[in-house]
Amino acid sequence: MDERSLSQAELSRRLGRPAQAINEILAGKKEITEDTAIELERVLQVPAHFWLTREAQYREYLARVRAQQANKSAVPWLKAFPLKAMQTAGILPPGRLTAGFIESLVEPMLSFFGVASPEGWEAQYDQLQAQFRRARPAAQTDVAAITAWLRMGEIEAQRREVPPFDAAKLEAALPAMRALTVADAATIGRELTRLCAQAGVVLVFVPALQGTHVSGVARWLHGRPLIQLSLLGKWNDTFWFSFLHEVGHVLKHQSRRAVYLDDASSGDHTTSPDELEANRFASEVLVPTALVGELGQVALNEAGVRAWAAKVGLHPGIVVGQLQHRQLLPWAHPLTRLKARYDIQIKT
Repeated sequence: MDERSLSQAELSRRLGRPAQAINEILAGKKEITEDTAIELERVLQVPAHFWLTREAQYREYLARVRAQQANKSAVPWLKAFPLKAMQTAGILPPGRLTAGFIESLVEPMLSFFGVASPEGWEAQYDQLQAQFRRARPAAQTDVAAITAWLRMGEIEAQRREVPPFDAAKLEAALPAMRALTVADAATIGRELTRLCAQAGVVLVFVPALQGTHVSGVARWLHGRPLIQLSLLGKWNDTFWFSFLHEVGHVLKHQSRRAVYLDDASSGDHTTSPDELEANRFASEVLVPTALVGELGQVALNEAGVRAWAAKVGLHPGIVVGQLQHRQLLPWAHPLTRLKARYDIQIKT
């Protein structure tokens, strides 16, 4: 307008619009429509797409200002998450957790969960939250941390392509899986992932987040079983029991709505029929009923444990874990040193 020495009054006359309407357009109170953009093109010789682009940019700016204001009210929701741990995991951008910086984390947190608002997060994870609280005493339930850990698994699982689930193939793979107990960590992670994938199961390894205390979870995601392991504690006897426990859920409990979240702190104290059945399944794969009698006769020294482990094709540390699990050996026993620690990371 200035370049063409047009006053608002003259622009109003040339457009055939009331002066009030022009004032509202210039003040950003009234939107520039497609028809108005074409009329401005005729009067000012500036293409209609210029006006429409500027209008869209301005409306987006206003929407982001409103979103920023809404983000202030989302800060209490945000603070429920283990922010520092999520920064370390690369989920959130690094920075000192000052009040101003924490507010800036609302947007990346919403993007991480793939939701538009805290209310969207509540709706998405409502069923899971109810299951968490039923499975755990309230004091031990950190729902925010657990949903973050689950979301990490969801994102990793989305990168995987597997065929339709085949329970027979998964069951047939159990001997090959058990044989991996004596392999190194890198081989175990790679081969278990491959064997699961061949049966249509997605297996992901996601480090535990602060406040989760979760060893693993089995659930259905987008029409396929997902097993997610945290490697909490990283001891090989715990790892194998947890993994086979989740496989047990996949094979025995095929409800596509259930989420079998296994609490590392619950140990052998669960009373859930499904959890007890998954425990029995894992124990049976590691030490079949036919070998239980022999296990009870193993000499409780390093030579005895190693000899029996070699005979049955298990890592000595897993034999120690099974002895402890079956209350044949105290948890605080020198033979615990035979257990190995795993650090498994599989990325696609």
